[in-house]
Amino acid sequence: MRFWQTLTAVTYKEFITVFRDRTALFFMFFPPLVQIIAFGFALDMDIKHMYTVVLDEDRTKDSRAVVDTFVSTGSFRVVGEARSIEELREYLRAGKARVGIQIPPDFSQRLRRGEGAQVQVLIDGSNSTPALQALNTSLGVGFRYSLLALAQKSGVRKVPLEIRPQVLYNPGLRSQNFFIPGVIGLALQIATVFSTALAVVRERERGTLEQLLISPISRPGLMLGKILPYFTISAAMSALLFWIMRGLFDVLIAGDLWALIAATLVYIFTLLSLGLLISTVAENTMQSFQMTLALILPSVFFSGLIFPRETMPWIFYAIGEVLPATYFIDLVRAIVVRGARWSDYARELSILCGMGAFIFAVCSFRFRRTLG
Repeated sequence: MRFWQTLTAVTYKEFITVFRDRTALFFMFFPPLVQIIAFGFALDMDIKHMYTVVLDEDRTKDSRAVVDTFVSTGSFRVVGEARSIEELREYLRAGKARVGIQIPPDFSQRLRRGEGAQVQVLIDGSNSTPALQALNTSLGVGFRYSLLALAQKSGVRKVPLEIRPQVLYNPGLRSQNFFIPGVIGLALQIATVFSTALAVVRERERGTLEQLLISPISRPGLMLGKILPYFTISAAMSALLFWIMRGLFDVLIAGDLWALIAATLVYIFTLLSLGLLISTVAENTMQSFQMTLALILPSVFFSGLIFPRETMPWIFYAIGEVLPATYFIDLVRAIVVRGARWSDYARELSILCGMGAFIFAVCSFRFRRTLG
């Protein structure tokens, strides 16, 4: 009974401290909201309407049909016409276009004689992502155009081999369905670790840390009392982020909602414990900020948020293995996008639980040494 009374008192004190510190509340709410909205609109791998300039030296019905075929894919948008190859290259060099299409003057004649007409596609490779999509789409356009022409000449009604792909879980291949759940994991990390990383450091700088020594509560109980207010606020923040995911970006939750809630709460507890661990190591506010920032970049690049971990060198893959964000991102994508069952994400959830318990235990031990 005495334990719960003291725990309630510590939690109540921490709640008052949090709500009085408007700067801390600002950093808990504003950056995650900006991050999920900005990343949700900016991180889009489905590149469409790339600026395209055309040099049509043939100017026939056939040449216009080729240009229309490129435009109909949705990947290209004609923004200008060049009068020479030098002007076409100048458009690309100046960054006014990403793709240039050159149709030679004998295009329609060679096409009708069956001699093999050629269309040159110049692609700005300074940005590899749109360049790769432009390259693949251009090759697809040429292959489809040639296939239709051969079928028309030979009278073949069906192609020998027909591929019928079916995309599961994300039929529209929307980038938001892939990125937004992962961005929520990163946004929660920023909000939680930053807030609790300042908890013990703030007590030490204000000279109130020694007052905690006289409380009869145990060190784990004291740590728990400091975590609970931030846990409650972070849980509310996660609910707001998932609401934005559903309402603003129209990302449906295909799996069990209660499983998603449980996984998010475990992840929040792990991050809060990690922030408290940083606060027991850092000697001042600046050090706690630096240590927290040091966790953000690995979580962005090595957790699988943007780049697939399977293609990473082993050293970066190993770094991702010790990041809580790695397992939460895999877990939340499994629940939200694929509608996975309990057995499909039990490993990730178990690892998060183990991480949370281990970090909390280390945090309590470090806090005891700090006070000693």
